[in-house]
Amino acid sequence: MTDKDQNTNQEQLQEEPEIIYIPDEEGNEEEFEVIMKFEVDGSDKKYMMVVPVDADEESDEVYAFRYEEDGDDLQLYTIEDEEEWNIVEETFNTLMDEYDDEEEESSK
Repeated sequence: MTDKDQNTNQEQLQEEPEIIYIPDEEGNEEEFEVIMKFEVDGSDKKYMMVVPVDADEESDEVYAFRYEEDGDDLQLYTIEDEEEWNIVEETFNTLMDEYDDEEEESSK
């Protein structure tokens, strides 16, 4: 395998979406794609942004959860504190702006 083939394989692996299942109020598991994971500066808390897999393309529903990993188990916590939510939203927007800037740079 050449270096080019190896890079292509790595890119394909990175493109593979991470899917998680979250039960709704009735206990039915819904499928979500993880679009971003990040930590907030000055905190040891981890967050993930997810979108419903079966949502319409026009839908811009994005859900944020605080999460903790315990081995293979993933514990999700809803963000109910407004101050915490504002920090998460600001961090997410900053990361998305940086990502968009990188995309623009790489397409030049």
